[in-house]
Amino acid sequence: MPPSQRPPEDKSAPPAATSGKLVLARGQRTRLSDQLYGQIFEQIVSGQLKVGDRLPSEKEICDSFGVSRPVVREALLRLGADGLVTSHQGLGTFVSHQPVARIQSFARAQDVASYLRCQEVRISLEGDAARLAALRRTDEHLQAIEEAQERFSRNAINGRPDPQDDLAFHSSIAAATQNDFFLEVLQHIHESLSGFLRLSLSLTRTGSKHRAQRVVDEHAAIVDAIREQDGERARIAMQFHLQQALRRMVDRERDR
Repeated sequence: MPPSQRPPEDKSAPPAATSGKLVLARGQRTRLSDQLYGQIFEQIVSGQLKVGDRLPSEKEICDSFGVSRPVVREALLRLGADGLVTSHQGLGTFVSHQPVARIQSFARAQDVASYLRCQEVRISLEGDAARLAALRRTDEHLQAIEEAQERFSRNAINGRPDPQDDLAFHSSIAAATQNDFFLEVLQHIHESLSGFLRLSLSLTRTGSKHRAQRVVDEHAAIVDAIREQDGERARIAMQFHLQQALRRMVDRERDR
């Protein structure tokens, strides 16, 4: 087990306390589980909860925030799915990864939960879109994909990655499937999709040149597979890119 995911040896160590100053607000559009996710997320980002720290029990979180166990369990499941915490049978739930601190400059913590759920949908949806695009694309589709990638790449390498360029790249691949439903689904999730892209590329813009180059290289691998009409390789390349984008957002060790 990697050191970052190894729980403390002292099983009797008290859990880190949640902050009583943070209060969930009922009646907002944001779900209670997302609000709770956001507040725990903020504590992890700020270092109040560090890698290896044990979270309070479900009952303690319920008592601290005045919410039901289903709300707590949903928030913890999301934190686990996003790679921020790891549960160990009989021991509890521990912080396993910590996002970069500057993430709080670009998005509200509870919005990050929504963005990452959207990314899960994209991994499945756009993986298949890339596969079909490789099999069905015309020369005109390929040209549109290559032009979108060239525009994104040029701006990203120059330190100005543009979410609209990134969206145009992914939309051009969806169009190449020649199945309008792929584009319609992207349009349906546009708000969360655009939020994820803005946040992800803000982190890229303020990160290292190596980070920007990795994004460009991942796009290039997708384009190469589509150009060669290798459907399975295109699917894998797209899913890898979207998974890496998610990991770069929640793990500061990948922000390099």
